[in-house]
Amino acid sequence: MKQYDFSALGKDVREPSRKLEVFEKPSGVEKVVMESDEFTSLCPVTGQPDFQTVLIEYTPDKYCIESKSLKLYLWSFREEGIFCEALASQISKDIYNACRPHWCTVTVIQKPRGGIKITAKASAGEIK
Repeated sequence: MKQYDFSALGKDVREPSRKLEVFEKPSGVEKVVMESDEFTSLCPVTGQPDFQTVLIEYTPDKYCIESKSLKLYLWSFREEGIFCEALASQISKDIYNACRPHWCTVTVIQKPRGGIKITAKASAGEIK
């Protein structure tokens, strides 16, 4: 079995990180879907908390995203003021840059506040 030198997995990490770690794609993996409904950020105007679900889908080329690093990455947005649409765009770019998949789509679904639910989708790479 290949040994990996992860900075978060298997270690006691108590703070967020923007570092997305990867591992080699196992043979036969065609698509990866990762979802979290424990995703928060702040409204950039009011500073009020926004609660979101994030859905990440990608077709790996050589690498997959390690899930603990993704958890710490998502945590890093907790105190950041950012619109839902910008979150989808930023996360898709960061996932794409970290593992260079064939394509990546990120959907952020912001829970209703003021009666309005927002869903934003952003993609990177070419969906085949």
